[in-house]
Amino acid sequence: MVESTKVLLITGFLGSGKTTFLNRIIENFPKDLKLTILMNEFGEIGIDGTLVEGDDIDMMEISRGSIFCVCVKTDFIKGLYELNSKIQPDLLIIESTGVANPSDLKRDLKLPIFNGRFEFTDQFCIIDAAHFLEAFDIFASVEKQLATSTVFIINKTDLVEKNVVEEIKQIVRKNNPEPLFFETTFSNIPLESFSFLGGKTTGSSSVEQTQAPSPVLPPKELDNFIDNLLKQPGQEMSPPDQLASVTYSWHGDDADEIKAMASELPSSIVRAKGFIFDKDEVYLFSYVMGDWTFEPIKKDPSKIQHPNMVVFIGGVDSMDGVAKAVAKGKWSAREVLMPALQTDIL
Repeated sequence: MVESTKVLLITGFLGSGKTTFLNRIIENFPKDLKLTILMNEFGEIGIDGTLVEGDDIDMMEISRGSIFCVCVKTDFIKGLYELNSKIQPDLLIIESTGVANPSDLKRDLKLPIFNGRFEFTDQFCIIDAAHFLEAFDIFASVEKQLATSTVFIINKTDLVEKNVVEEIKQIVRKNNPEPLFFETTFSNIPLESFSFLGGKTTGSSSVEQTQAPSPVLPPKELDNFIDNLLKQPGQEMSPPDQLASVTYSWHGDDADEIKAMASELPSSIVRAKGFIFDKDEVYLFSYVMGDWTFEPIKKDPSKIQHPNMVVFIGGVDSMDGVAKAVAKGKWSAREVLMPALQTDIL
């Protein structure tokens, strides 16, 4: 038998608290086991990877679209292949973008090039209690996440009444026959009951897994395999929602410009996030469906990869609204991405 890699997926709509939950797992993960994190973000640059806490964390970051659609599916499969052939962790945690459709994950993990290494365990869906009902009515990706998840963390319960939590549960039950619920704040649930924090596991005693590992494929052969995979029918290769993202760089010297911008954003913007440097302080700007915060954080400025950049995500028609919101400040646009069309504009 060969050792296997447990795989845990963290999903949930934009701004629900996925990275906070990820940090709780890292804090409780056994020090004698090897952990790898695959962080997927919809925008041009990755923001959440900087918020991951822990020393010497092995991390892969894939941005510019969902790893489950054609826009960056190649990067995802290549990342898994590298994990299988070189890193071979005990646990792989995938934090998907909030607009992901994860329906094909289990099938992807069983591709023959991975030689039976990956063992899917749980799919956590983080639910933002304050914004879930609105998001569910608008975005198809939310329904896809509900249907495929196994554990549901209803987060930010301090921001809503009890009847809202019950309404959320009813919607989940209509889309998932056996949901396991946790009601909490700051994604804080008892983790000790879950097997992914336990000891090392081994694969089953099947003939396939008792064989020696397959030789490493040459790059061209791996590319051919992925090309053929993408051509196969029946895969969920398109993003379920027509969303776009744009990244802006801020060149100002007065943080009031950030607050002014936030108050002018169109309602069709569902998420915005970025690190802002102001007067030797580092601030995290976070916007979720009309609600926003601008708060100092304890981060070494030298470790922030994308200072003074904000990623905005919303409907395709909202990009002009973002341009108007930043017009009064010192901002410059970097790139608009439209993964649904597999093209860049601007």
